Amino acid sequence: MEREAFRMNGFVILVALLVVAAALVLFGMTQDEAFFIVCVVVAAVIVFLPASGFAVVNPNEAKVVQFFGRYIGTIKTAGFTWTVPFTDKNRVSLRVRNFETAKLKVNDADGNPVEIAAVVVYRVVDTAKASFSVDDYENFVAIQSEAAVRHLATSHPYDSHIEDRTSLRDGATVAEELTNELRERTDLAGIELLEARITHLAYAPEIAQAMLVRQQAAQVVAARRQIVEGAVGMVQLALDRLSAEHVVELDEERRAAMVSNLLVVLCGDRATQPVVNAGSLYA
Repeated sequence: MEREAFRMNGFVILVALLVVAAALVLFGMTQDEAFFIVCVVVAAVIVFLPASGFAVVNPNEAKVVQFFGRYIGTIKTAGFTWTVPFTDKNRVSLRVRNFETAKLKVNDADGNPVEIAAVVVYRVVDTAKASFSVDDYENFVAIQSEAAVRHLATSHPYDSHIEDRTSLRDGATVAEELTNELRERTDLAGIELLEARITHLAYAPEIAQAMLVRQQAAQVVAARRQIVEGAVGMVQLALDRLSAEHVVELDEERRAAMVSNLLVVLCGDRATQPVVNAGSLYA
């Protein structure tokens, strides 16, 4: 787990080292030549050995500090800092990143080949896990993202005609499911998954034309169903009004004829030609 590394203000340590070194050199100048040389060597050691502990940390960046292979902590405070000398200080970015998967060709839940891609937004929150739990956390996120997108595509159909069945075209639901799955996959690497959304979704080229015809037919059927439902309601309303206001009394046969005529007029996809009956209603 991540922990804070020992650190001090780098400018304070630098000034202190320079003051001590200058004092030694000045003191050596008051002595003989051999002692002066010793003072210069000691001053150089005092300055250059601790200098390996200096580090510059940029905003939204961290330094993972290792002392001969042992993790001793992480520095997240931006600025010029000083820590334990002779340590390796590896940079880890804490900025928000985004990654877009390639267009993957997979079979959906119905076995239809589809092309799908997604964009993933994430950031590092645990530098220790990101550095030591996986070899390369960026590559780890990329591979896990593609695996999650493939799993999502095979779990749902491209388009669903069943009311309670989730399809890949249900953007909000699918995005939430993808985000939750990726959070579980990337938590091991100290990654916070902020968002994952589908950016490309289409049938594979070899079946795209056939599926387009199928979608058009489904839309035509749905439109006709809505037209018929509306027409039946209008016919019912007309018959009820005629009967309630005693405009005309119709027997069952004439009611059936009127229903048939009204449905033809309301449901037809072409303009109808009116026919005026100048004779008896029963002629």
